[in-house]
Amino acid sequence: MRTILSIGVDAVAYGMVLFTISIGLSVMMGLMRVVNLAHGAFAMIGGYLASYALRGMGMSYPVAIVAAIAGTILISAPLEFLLYRRIYRKSDALTQLLMTIGIAFFIIGVANFIFGPTLKPIPLPASLSGPLDIGFRMLPTHRVFVIGCGGTVALALWYLLERTEFGVRLRAAVDDNDMAEALGIRTELIYSATFALAVGLGAFGGVIGAELLPIEPFYALRYMVVFLVVVSVGGAGSIFGAMSASLLLGLADTTGKYLAPEFGEFFFYLAVILIVFLFPNGLFGRAH
Repeated sequence: MRTILSIGVDAVAYGMVLFTISIGLSVMMGLMRVVNLAHGAFAMIGGYLASYALRGMGMSYPVAIVAAIAGTILISAPLEFLLYRRIYRKSDALTQLLMTIGIAFFIIGVANFIFGPTLKPIPLPASLSGPLDIGFRMLPTHRVFVIGCGGTVALALWYLLERTEFGVRLRAAVDDNDMAEALGIRTELIYSATFALAVGLGAFGGVIGAELLPIEPFYALRYMVVFLVVVSVGGAGSIFGAMSASLLLGLADTTGKYLAPEFGEFFFYLAVILIVFLFPNGLFGRAH
């Protein structure tokens, strides 16, 4: 029973980390129609900045998270203005893939030059380092924190996209850009704000998930496929789909590593193959 509970907590926590990082990519692919293979690189930047803020500047953990998110958005802004705007609605998937993977390699090179090619630990505060007593069981506090963050992100993003004027304007800009502009919607600002949101979510996930997905020099490449798989399995643009895919894949991967660690990520990709076979358009994707 104890092993099952441990697997469950670790699986949900891992799934929530995947969700928090991948949902930004899902928004870009599903709503902005941009296949952004550099998304993991922005999560890596967030981790690098948080590590420096905590270890080099002595910031508290919450302040370091905010600083890392803000810093990542600021760093990504010139890339959005100079490069990403050229591919919104105006390019095919191959152009997007080539450009964004080039950006990923560029970010990796610059980050390693500035911060060095070493693992970047993100120290946890005492309040998140110990166990949490829930009455009948002690749980890792950080795992509970990550799960709470993932749930909060899902609810907040759903409300933003489905219940606010920003969400309405974004869908209008995506569905018919020319008509949206004719109605006075500044689509470039909408796209820029959505890009910043996606990047910020990636950075946030990179920071809080560093215990499960360590920040290291080739983070962006190591997890590029994982993030893309989560979006594909869940259905691009679907919040519930991304969360469902993250939790299912997190459960498959965690269970496999607990019971048969010698198989590595075999069970993760086996689950991917089975889900894609049963749901070719993703768990909650739409047929094209």
